[in-house]
Amino acid sequence: MNAKLIAALSATQPSTRLQAALAAGTHPDDTLVDVLVARCAIEPDFFVRDMLTWALTRCRDDVTIPRLVGELTASAPQARSQALHTLSKIGDGSVWGEIPTELLHDPDDEVARSAWRAAVVLVPENQKPTLATELASELGRGDRDVQRSLSRALVALGDAATPALAAARSGPSAARREHALATEHLADDPDGDFSAAVNHARRVLSLQGAPAVAADADR
Repeated sequence: MNAKLIAALSATQPSTRLQAALAAGTHPDDTLVDVLVARCAIEPDFFVRDMLTWALTRCRDDVTIPRLVGELTASAPQARSQALHTLSKIGDGSVWGEIPTELLHDPDDEVARSAWRAAVVLVPENQKPTLATELASELGRGDRDVQRSLSRALVALGDAATPALAAARSGPSAARREHALATEHLADDPDGDFSAAVNHARRVLSLQGAPAVAADADR
């Protein structure tokens, strides 16, 4: 194991840590997996974390995946989030059964967003409707960025999400109805802007709530 590289992963300067993570991926070493995964849980810099993920994808799956799965129940939100992110980048669908459903509803928004993104990559075809139902139960959650992430995940499920969105669109929660409508609009225009989709949903709901105009009997 490279002691110098390990030390560099904890250096004060982000640029040094980035170079160390790059080196770890350029010359993958399965004995570094534990170190890389542990660093993912505490690394404050986004770009370094992304490089750590890349380095882990370069190691053997049978070494890396079990270590990442173990992180899914970690107490630190970043550990859970980064493990999910890395599993999505590896893309091995055999881990689907190892991902706790609770992560889709994690109280930490970043963990939940990572879980949504990972789930749509890893879910087997026959489990997509069930996943769509789980995701749809989160409609209306969080700020605009959180809602955008959830909508993108539901759109990625394609037709499997249609019944769940339809149910949410006719449900009692105004926030969920709006988010479901915006998601359906985004499904029709996947390259469209989410804010525009939300504005469209608000217009639709506003018109639905407007009083009917009686016809003039003299006409």
